[in-house]
Amino acid sequence: MKGGKSKGESKKAETKLAVNKKGAPATKGGKKPAKGKEPKDPNKPKRPPSAFFVFMEDFRKQFKKDNPDNKAVSAVGKAAGAKWKSLTDAEKAPYAAKAEKRKAEYEKNMKSYTKKQAEGPAAVEEEVESEKSESEVHDDNDDEEESEEEDDDE
Repeated sequence: MKGGKSKGESKKAETKLAVNKKGAPATKGGKKPAKGKEPKDPNKPKRPPSAFFVFMEDFRKQFKKDNPDNKAVSAVGKAAGAKWKSLTDAEKAPYAAKAEKRKAEYEKNMKSYTKKQAEGPAAVEEEVESEKSESEVHDDNDDEEESEEEDDDE
């Protein structure tokens, strides 16, 4: 066999690749899992789309009308990329303006979000408590009083 490896040699190479240091389980792509990575906050504002993605919103609607039988996402993306490249700066300007407007709104939302985060968890607890209706708060108090009365009967 020219240039080929024997079966024994290829198995040895595979086993060497599969072995990790410190007996850790193999991870996808050989990357170490992030230690202490915080979970995403669902209240954090989403980043604004770029001018191209604002363009994509309009383009998808038009593309679906023109090609109702095309289900491939990749085809939409390729067609949109080609169309975006062919546009002049003047034609891209409205999309860029919309993107800038969304970016300004995002920055405003992020400032208020970071301010809430800086206030700490006490501010978050107050919000949760204020979301309860008054009847729920009174119901909680009634339950506590009933349990105290039962204790007195014994």
